[in-house]
Amino acid sequence: MGENEAGLPNTSLQGKKMAYQKVNADQRASEHLPYLDNDDLQVTALDLEWDMEKELEEPGFDQFQLDNSESQNLGQSENVDLSLDSIQPAISPKGRFQRLQEDSDYMTHYSRPAPKSNHCNFCHLLKIFCTATILFIFGVLIGYYAHTKCPSEVMSSGTTDPQLYQEILKTIKADDIKKSFRNLVQLFKSEDGIDISKKIKTHWTSLGLEDVQFVNYSVLLSLPGPSPSTVTLRGSNRCFHPNGQPCGEGARMESSQDLLYSYAAYSAKGTLEAEVIDVGYGTADDLTRVKKIKNMTNQIALLKLGKLPLLYKISLLEKAGFGGVLLYVDPCDLPKTTNPNYETETFVVTLNPGGDPSTPGYPSIEGSLRQSRANLTTLLVQPISASLAESLISLPRTAGAKGDVCSPLELPHDEIRVVSMQVQTVTKFKTVTNVIGYVKGLTSPDRYVVVGSRHHTGYSYGQEWASSTAIITAFIRAVMLRVKRGWRPDRTVIFCSWGGTNFGNIGSYEWGEDFKKILQKNVVAYISLHNPIKGNSSLHPVASPALRQLVLEKSKFNCTRRTQCPENNVSSIQIQGDADYFINHLGVPTVQFTYEDSNVSEGPSFLHEAVFPQRATKIEETDPFFNLHETVTKLSGEVILQIANEPVLPFNALDMALEVQNSLKGDQLSTHHLLAMASLLRESAELFQSDEMRPANDPKERAPVRVRMLNDILQDMEKNFLVQWVPPGFYRNILYHVDGKTQKFSILMEAWELRGPLASNETLQEALSVVLNSINSAQVYFKAGLDVFESVLAGEN
Repeated sequence: MGENEAGLPNTSLQGKKMAYQKVNADQRASEHLPYLDNDDLQVTALDLEWDMEKELEEPGFDQFQLDNSESQNLGQSENVDLSLDSIQPAISPKGRFQRLQEDSDYMTHYSRPAPKSNHCNFCHLLKIFCTATILFIFGVLIGYYAHTKCPSEVMSSGTTDPQLYQEILKTIKADDIKKSFRNLVQLFKSEDGIDISKKIKTHWTSLGLEDVQFVNYSVLLSLPGPSPSTVTLRGSNRCFHPNGQPCGEGARMESSQDLLYSYAAYSAKGTLEAEVIDVGYGTADDLTRVKKIKNMTNQIALLKLGKLPLLYKISLLEKAGFGGVLLYVDPCDLPKTTNPNYETETFVVTLNPGGDPSTPGYPSIEGSLRQSRANLTTLLVQPISASLAESLISLPRTAGAKGDVCSPLELPHDEIRVVSMQVQTVTKFKTVTNVIGYVKGLTSPDRYVVVGSRHHTGYSYGQEWASSTAIITAFIRAVMLRVKRGWRPDRTVIFCSWGGTNFGNIGSYEWGEDFKKILQKNVVAYISLHNPIKGNSSLHPVASPALRQLVLEKSKFNCTRRTQCPENNVSSIQIQGDADYFINHLGVPTVQFTYEDSNVSEGPSFLHEAVFPQRATKIEETDPFFNLHETVTKLSGEVILQIANEPVLPFNALDMALEVQNSLKGDQLSTHHLLAMASLLRESAELFQSDEMRPANDPKERAPVRVRMLNDILQDMEKNFLVQWVPPGFYRNILYHVDGKTQKFSILMEAWELRGPLASNETLQEALSVVLNSINSAQVYFKAGLDVFESVLAGEN
């Protein structure tokens, strides 16, 4: 009982008062006898009981007792409750119960004579009635407060209860998610998405979510122009739209929506006529090769999407002197399960690294300075379809593949192609809306677990947003069913539906910048539901190194025969979506579960930067029974519940230190200083794990103050790996790799790639120094935490 009571979050005021009265009565009794020890008190009680029994035999004692009891009742009526609690029955040398067993005539020998007056009889009955009434009232009060203030194990917070989690999650059903998804895609899509936001807010409020509200920001959006962009081949004067269709009124009217939605947000706009130069994937090696045979100044680069972040490749092309970019996806890089009409599909990309471009680094609130940043690059950037790229190369559509072997598209260097590209985009200030709701925590309401999905915003398309919103809504429904029964998590859970995601995660960035000081201190984790269903072959979780063990455990437990889960596939790689701000600016541990096609990992990374238009039935074709949606909801939900409700955050400091060592393993760039510092970090993390985390996870050794200190250290440990500057498109949090094919620190990989052809050795030394300082910062951080715990322990002793 003692351990359970210690874990209760609050104690009733009335309960405290009763306990205080009882203790106070005992103290007053001891104050009257300060000179007697416990043995003396016991002997005295025995003698007193024996003497009183002997007096009962004497005639007339009953009258004396009655009178005396009345005087005591008048004199000490205010202490009746104390006597009921504190007085214990005395034990005589030969107690009444024992004498009843030995002498059957005891009651007749020592029964009291009949009362001598009716008045005495009435008073005696009144005393019995009052005593019984008081005892009854006290019993009711004690039972009431014991029931209301001592919740059962399921209702209590701060305890690990997997059964509770499963009871919450079992209410999540695929049919409910499917119904919610269909309702969302049927909603009217207004220009600024206000209808979608209102629907989400109304639905969340009806489920019982607390304080659901709109958070609006006026931001600068880059939108398609009034007419589609064009690419014209000089020489033949053939004009094409981005999807490869010839220019003409009929073609434009046939698929006007798709033609408009083929653009690069925040690109420069205008017209450029120049030679097309094939730069492959736009890597440093590609540019070095091209530079030897071509003049790149103010030319148009034919660029493949993938392998490296688009923003990084655009920055290299800009530095090399190019004037424009035609961007496409090579058919050989697409999964075999891709839509057979992929060759004519157009897509959208954004050149915005994050947030409102007119307020970089600060929130777009009323009165903020608005900077003129209509375009974020000097290049004209236009996405085109694979069929148009083939036309530029003059390659017949069937010539790209020989049997089962796919031949990548490539423009011969000895051929010259001159084109005129026209890019039309417009920028407007629009309102972006976030929907925010809360389930407030019971014992640590100032610690937040943030769960993020996204909703439709005007001038965006596809059904991924509906999938994301349906999943978060299903989990909210399950949680609120339990909250209505009296349960609450330890920590506050914040549910967010972000707006403006396709334009550069604008909604999440602006909200993060708006509440940055609070979030830096209070957010403990972010769970992303950005794009949960990309395919149906296998589950691909992404998690911070500190959460990898937890995610791996949940993934293995929830794998079934119909949902393939490759072993040990939890990775820490760059991902798309609104987790960006929490990872790169707040240093918050993050988790994301996604279903993908199994062969996606075989192709180049960063193809997900292209947003392709999808038919309304695409998601339902991928997951017709919504079983994958249900699995993602339950996996994400169990992680949310465990992070929000465990007394000790389920983060693993040692896993983070091991990830650092693995990132340096076998790397020819790793110096002696780096390896030595990584070894020290591992030693400190091991000591922290064994000396502090192990005892804290044992309820018998758990102390609330030490648990709070421990959680503060676990919460902020990832912040040590946030660096001030990285190349465009790379994560500031260097614990995340560029993709799953390389385990090196991304900034070391980039510096090594640039060291020879495009940069001096100083670039590499600077990158090495940044990594070294990050590892040292983490090592000092853990060491300081251990020192604090030792000081506290010494003070307690």
